[in-house]
Amino acid sequence: MSSPTDRGRRLLPLLPTNHPLGRQAVTCEFRCGNACAHDAPNTSRNAYFGDVVKEVVSRRGMLKAGAVVAAAGAGALAFSGSAAAAPAHADAEALGRGGHGKDGLNFEPVAPNTLDQISVPKGFRQDVVIRWGDAVLPDAPKFDFDNQTPEAQAKQFGFNNDFCGLVPVPGAWDSWLMVSNHEYTSETFMFKDWAPDKITEKHAKIAWAAHGMSVVMVDRDHRTGKLVVCKDDMKKYNRRITLTTPFEMRGPAAGSKYLKTSVDPTGRKVLGTQNNCAGGVTPWGTILSGEENFNQYFANGGQVADPDTKAKLARYGISGGASTRQWERFDKRFDLAQEPNEANRFGWIVEIDPLDPKSTPVKHTALGRFKHEGANVIVAEDGRVVAYMGDDERFDYMYKFVTDERYMKGNSKRAREHNKQLLDKGTLYVAKFTGDSPAAEIDGTGKLPADGEFDGSGEWIALAHNDRSFVPGFTAEEVYIFTRLAADKVGATKMDRPEDVEPSTHNRRIYAALTNNTDRGKVGKEGPTEVNPRNGNKHGHVLEIEERRSDNTALTFSWKLLLVCGDPKDPGTYFGGYDKSQVSPISCPDNVAFDTHGNLWISTDGNALGSNDGLFAVPVSGRRRGQVKQFLTVPKGAETCGPVITEDFVLVSVQHPGEVDGASANNPLSHWPDGGTSQPRPSVAVVWREDRRKICD
Repeated sequence: MSSPTDRGRRLLPLLPTNHPLGRQAVTCEFRCGNACAHDAPNTSRNAYFGDVVKEVVSRRGMLKAGAVVAAAGAGALAFSGSAAAAPAHADAEALGRGGHGKDGLNFEPVAPNTLDQISVPKGFRQDVVIRWGDAVLPDAPKFDFDNQTPEAQAKQFGFNNDFCGLVPVPGAWDSWLMVSNHEYTSETFMFKDWAPDKITEKHAKIAWAAHGMSVVMVDRDHRTGKLVVCKDDMKKYNRRITLTTPFEMRGPAAGSKYLKTSVDPTGRKVLGTQNNCAGGVTPWGTILSGEENFNQYFANGGQVADPDTKAKLARYGISGGASTRQWERFDKRFDLAQEPNEANRFGWIVEIDPLDPKSTPVKHTALGRFKHEGANVIVAEDGRVVAYMGDDERFDYMYKFVTDERYMKGNSKRAREHNKQLLDKGTLYVAKFTGDSPAAEIDGTGKLPADGEFDGSGEWIALAHNDRSFVPGFTAEEVYIFTRLAADKVGATKMDRPEDVEPSTHNRRIYAALTNNTDRGKVGKEGPTEVNPRNGNKHGHVLEIEERRSDNTALTFSWKLLLVCGDPKDPGTYFGGYDKSQVSPISCPDNVAFDTHGNLWISTDGNALGSNDGLFAVPVSGRRRGQVKQFLTVPKGAETCGPVITEDFVLVSVQHPGEVDGASANNPLSHWPDGGTSQPRPSVAVVWREDRRKICD
């Protein structure tokens, strides 16, 4: 963080800036505390990837033969297609003509645009399921933009919804509990009277209530095809979780001295969750949610007296004076000069049980603390559960966690209670990647190496197992609470903002969205590596991992880049070897999901190609592997989040619509979703086929 003076200067007035990516300056300020305007907090001297490769090249024949540990027994990932030339990409109509087959992606791609609407393919319809301020609890008042209260917001749908997940309602057909994260608040779009010198306690308390999560029961209307909120059943399951909801700290670091505060001397009880980004639905019907850019909410990190504490805060991007929202004026827990441990109580994976609205949400210390984009799990063949996670920061790392206990099948109370304890015990790992090409062939432009693809091997390095640390100089509780520093110590591979990391149940491979990193290759920063092959990487890429023998508990893996994103006309892009004249341009991949055919769906955040963000689909196998097709775009200023892909409909979270530099509640430049002169409102939207056929037919 910068000084209060610097932050105020950036915040007011919020004028257009030459931001290095497609995201607006106002979004950067409220969402992540302007992270990319500051040096990346990873200052570790991990070996540069190119230096590692020099050592490996002499053994390249062994690598190709499978003698390197990650390739032994696993075999290379065999994919169809080869590197293609880069003709001008085709228009949407041409893409549509080439898009018919049996892989479930039979739609005409949407063309890039900057419209203030959700644009969907021909033959599809869309509608809003729920908006910011709509009722979640039955006694919620009608939303009144000009007369908001903390009490009302605590019963209404929160702001800036990101992750969306569905849990089937027992005994109900086509009914689900829809769980949404409310990542952050954009106060200048929420209040007409908000400014850094006019922030009130009421502003703060409304924002506390607008953070967190919402649980809302929804039904499919079989007359229209829409997904609608079940108003008659609100009392049974619906729930709001906010920044004042009690959480339980669980796992090996619970009760640590680093988690204790004056309000909670036990180190086991935390109020609230914040900056919840992506997440996942577990096989036992709970929701995992990741606390991401929590650092921006805490003030006065620079005033912490203890130098060791100050250094640990800095590794998480916490320094400086006042925060943008100035919550420290109204609750001392946001003032690190008074409560230096409070920041350690955020940055976790949280788990909630939407089927039990009276249950206490949990923060899982065993999964480590960093800027969690989310966590997604798969049941390994031996029954253990494996969770994959990314730390959304420039030059930070990818992780996985393997449980000690095995998943218990069935929906009995005994099985659910057993499974809800699984993430308390296990082993936490961090990823290290190696490329199989000479360092000289990775020149930072995105040009493919001589073997025609970016690929290699890797290993999962153990950090801790329950009360045992594998990191020299770190206790187990220090590994879990200061995970970034522990991963630095073991030499993990620095990545280009690893966001959503998700395993496919179709092929058991893992797909990771690496959103961007414009700092790569700058003076004093790590240069290109085969797994992060472009300097000034503003468009990002998508990584595919296959673990040894397709065993998700394995410690070694092989990997490939599925996509090197950007304009297909750019020779520094790659689309799985597919003909680039037949793909949609894509920039800044963020969240991923899968359909019933196993196709990968990708939502974007911060499109650096000048178009609105969108949702894209791409086959990961067969002759059309790599053919990216754009399914929808969201309104101007918005980010595409979620997504949820079912046979009958697609859900997307439309986050921060109208969040454009120069706009505000007093000068709205978007009127989605209600049109006219209305204020823009973050919402969940549903898309379905007009003919009511399956989405993936």
